[in-house]
Amino acid sequence: MAEAAESEKATPGKVAVRPDLATLAGIAIALAGIIGGLLLEKGKLTDVAQGTAAMIVLGGTFGAVLVTSPFPVFWRALRGLGGIFFERGSSIQATVETIIQYSAKARKNGIVSLETDTPTIADPFLRRALDLAVDGTDLQELRKMMDVDIAAGEHAAESEAKVWEAAGGYAPTVGIIGAVMGLIQVMKHLEDIKEVGHGIAVAFVATVYGVGSANIFFLPAANKLRARAREAMVLKELMLEGVTGIVEGLNPTLIRMKLESFDPNPPKPKKPKADGKGADAPAAAPPEPAAAGDD
Repeated sequence: MAEAAESEKATPGKVAVRPDLATLAGIAIALAGIIGGLLLEKGKLTDVAQGTAAMIVLGGTFGAVLVTSPFPVFWRALRGLGGIFFERGSSIQATVETIIQYSAKARKNGIVSLETDTPTIADPFLRRALDLAVDGTDLQELRKMMDVDIAAGEHAAESEAKVWEAAGGYAPTVGIIGAVMGLIQVMKHLEDIKEVGHGIAVAFVATVYGVGSANIFFLPAANKLRARAREAMVLKELMLEGVTGIVEGLNPTLIRMKLESFDPNPPKPKKPKADGKGADAPAAAPPEPAAAGDD
């Protein structure tokens, strides 16, 4: 019963996903600043609400990206768009606690005892590493296989980030193309000076869309995906070190010390409460010596 309870406690559940408030707040602040500046200058939202300009910029940008990137990479980048707006709730400390529980069980009952736990592990990297360890794979071979997994994941994430980085490079140029196309249409109506002024203003909306989409979304999205990839890589390296420590039979305390070095914000050690009886209690005053002559 105790072993079953320990196994149930050690089994990690599904990884929670929560909205990335930094991304949402960043986009909201950027749009509020731009639109707010427009309104303070007595402009109107209809001045920059041009469907044709958006169609030119977005269509031209994604068309150029498709020419640049293989379609499977482009499709993965679109599917991974949620990683910009949402983040995984798993933390380094929670992963450390899970690995320490597996380490304690393996040290007590042998590493083969983890065979019943591996199918329920949510993280595929940790599940595969523990499966190899339970199967008795040589430690160097295990590390080599999992390092290949880490490198492949890093390469895939970088390819997806480059899709959005390419979009950020093409969008401003396509916006200029849209502005030139608008100016061409304006030149056809030079006889009406009012229409010329209005047409020039509308023509430059495509430039605003191109520069704005590149610097508010496309380029920041590429950097956010790279940050996510670095976090995932650190977490995988932590898992690999933990499994290596389990295979080597290290003490769980030593494994914890090694794994907590991966955490940029390690938990602070708890201070003992002062109850007046511990070391923090003031020392009692020594007794006064007896006066000379007292019997």
